[in-house]
Amino acid sequence: MSSHDHAGSAQRDSRHGRPDCTPRSWHKSHRLTALLAELQARPQTTTQLAATFGVGQRSVQRDLDALRRMGHQVHEQSPGHYVIPRNGTLLRPTEVLAAYTALRLAHHHSPALGGHYRQALTTLSLALPERVRHTLNASLRGGGGTMFTDRQMEVIGAAWLDGRVLRFDHREGNGILRTGLELCVYFVEISRTNLAPFVIGLNRASGRIEPFKLSRMTNLHLLAEQYEPDPTFDPQAYLSDAWGVIGTDQGVTVTVRFDPDAAYRVLEGGFPQATLIRGDGFVDIEFRAGVDETGMPRELLPFLLSWGARAEVLSPPQVRGAWLAEMRDALARFDRPAPPAA
Repeated sequence: MSSHDHAGSAQRDSRHGRPDCTPRSWHKSHRLTALLAELQARPQTTTQLAATFGVGQRSVQRDLDALRRMGHQVHEQSPGHYVIPRNGTLLRPTEVLAAYTALRLAHHHSPALGGHYRQALTTLSLALPERVRHTLNASLRGGGGTMFTDRQMEVIGAAWLDGRVLRFDHREGNGILRTGLELCVYFVEISRTNLAPFVIGLNRASGRIEPFKLSRMTNLHLLAEQYEPDPTFDPQAYLSDAWGVIGTDQGVTVTVRFDPDAAYRVLEGGFPQATLIRGDGFVDIEFRAGVDETGMPRELLPFLLSWGARAEVLSPPQVRGAWLAEMRDALARFDRPAPPAA
């Protein structure tokens, strides 16, 4: 056994600081199962597989021989690239591709859960024909810098699926750190605006259902206490007014007037909770949005500001005031010659 292999087999239990006493045969069986899935997903070299599983290339070669003895057809394609054919599907090809492309969108634009998205894509791709599967998965190698949030989601998943109370700290948008929060996880949602994951559940201290941004959650721990899900919680109702994930019983209707040169773009539609109320040159649209603790539709404001002077917020007064304040602040800061580049 190489020194790398020996180091990999001497894993320590991070919770108790003791050496892992799980039989070595269990670790190898677990690795063989994962290796089978990897090789069914795409051709890979022993160097890539060694890096994935944290072992030496000799161990990978022995694992390949073990898979052959188990009856799996391990093929070597281009020199040094190994693959195992896989056929069969529980979904129609178009359904698999639809799910695959949706996951791929999240994989590209939401790096927070890159590792889990990649594994889900790999698993889903096993239902596709081999010649399509290898092409689709060719760009999924690597990920970079997502292990922290991947581990966070593993803890959150355990809390949700096992009904365990979750304790954590959360950095609010205003910078304030809330510590020792205890949450009964009811749902996990991906924001429509930036594809960031949010955890939604019952805050035991406040007695309210609240959303928490995954990237701002730290010091996650599972408590021994368990909880039962609220059968009356309806994610669709909670998120009905959400432009991202802010969903509340109280929402606000914002009326916006778009200039004629922006009308064709806004009339293309695709905006959640939007109602056209006028379309004669100028276009007036009502947007329904959830509000934060200050009563402001925080997730809607970036969308309104993105139109610049081509969209005017008409009502309600507090939202119009916030929109105008942002526009005036930008003008006050930047209505001057640009400084020389550094």
